[in-house]
Amino acid sequence: MKRILPTIIITFFSSLYLSAEKSRYDEPYPVANSKKGLQVEMVEDALVLGVKHAALNFNVTQLVDPNSDPDNPRWVKDGREYYFNRTYLNKIDSSIKKLSDRGVLVNLIVLAYQSGNTQINKLIMHPKAARERPNPLSAFNTVTEDGRRWFVAIMEFIAERWSHPEKKNGRVVGYIIGNEVNSHWWWSNMGRVTMKEFTADYLRTMRLVHSAVRRQSSWARVYISLDHHWNIRYEAGDEGQTFAGRPFITYFAELAKDGGDFDWHLAFHPYPENLRNPKFWNDQSATKKSTTPRITFKNLRVLTTHMRKSEMLYQKQQRRIILSEQGFDTPKAPDGEKIQAAAYCYAYKLVESIDGIDSFILHRHVDHRNEGGLLLGLRRWDKGNPKKKIYDCFRFADTPKWEAIFEFALPVVGIKKWP
Repeated sequence: MKRILPTIIITFFSSLYLSAEKSRYDEPYPVANSKKGLQVEMVEDALVLGVKHAALNFNVTQLVDPNSDPDNPRWVKDGREYYFNRTYLNKIDSSIKKLSDRGVLVNLIVLAYQSGNTQINKLIMHPKAARERPNPLSAFNTVTEDGRRWFVAIMEFIAERWSHPEKKNGRVVGYIIGNEVNSHWWWSNMGRVTMKEFTADYLRTMRLVHSAVRRQSSWARVYISLDHHWNIRYEAGDEGQTFAGRPFITYFAELAKDGGDFDWHLAFHPYPENLRNPKFWNDQSATKKSTTPRITFKNLRVLTTHMRKSEMLYQKQQRRIILSEQGFDTPKAPDGEKIQAAAYCYAYKLVESIDGIDSFILHRHVDHRNEGGLLLGLRRWDKGNPKKKIYDCFRFADTPKWEAIFEFALPVVGIKKWP
């Protein structure tokens, strides 16, 4: 009886979010020609680079118009009107459309940044987000009635806008909900919580997203976001701030099945164990065992093996995996650019050889001055954003020229042939 009662309660509660409606737009999921992707900052440059997958940050608090300006786009849900900032929409539309019109599969990283508007923050940001959080990011407010209503309206509105068959505003194929949520204190803050408390809250949000998206699109995907900590938590936090990815995603899958399973997927970030050392092939905490502390590019097959376990499947099929954010620092040494580029070459060939991973979306496009000293970009942040050695490696990675371009990397990595 102890097991049956919670299951009944969860199933009944979850049925509020699961929609049996037929999707407004029914199409197959699009197919890309390669796994090459980028978190795009310069759209025209990304097209020159030949990206096949793109990830764009999407800040929900910039979208919301609580003042209901009649000149702004609106969405009607359950008899209520919700208005959205036209300026922000036009900006994101422009990037999405330019990319998707050229066949790029665009994913949005859906985030809740603190805004300067307290009314918007109250609607969108999690009511238990800690004031002392290290970044201005919060989990989503799907706790209060107003928060849930707005959140569902937002997701339905953008799913309809970017799934429409006319594609006049562009096309989005996936929604990554939050960022590295197993290290929630930094990237998806809802205060100090246990893993089970966080999972219950995040699962509610994911169900709402999935139902909202499915009402519009039969094919757009919804993703969980995890960092590379697999059987250990991020060492900078305690158990109320961060937890290991493996027990979290396993518990998430169990809880989701108890309440009626749905097709969620995984956006993973296999950074090197030391973000300042791009030589991931030397990672000591990335082993081939299921108990590995971390999953990096060195041991990615541990991830695909785990996701093929019966308890992780959806309708007997493996859930999709994308690598939605990871990159390689440029060491401050004469051969720094060479090492960074070699790391990308090796990682790309590894990912290319592994079934079950759909894309490798590199972070970043351009070095950032305020990323803790990391220099992860294809271009430098100097005037004119000059290209680094990795630029051409990325550009030609999925072309017939790849072998000649990648050849320099073999002795750097210490291998004689590619995977």
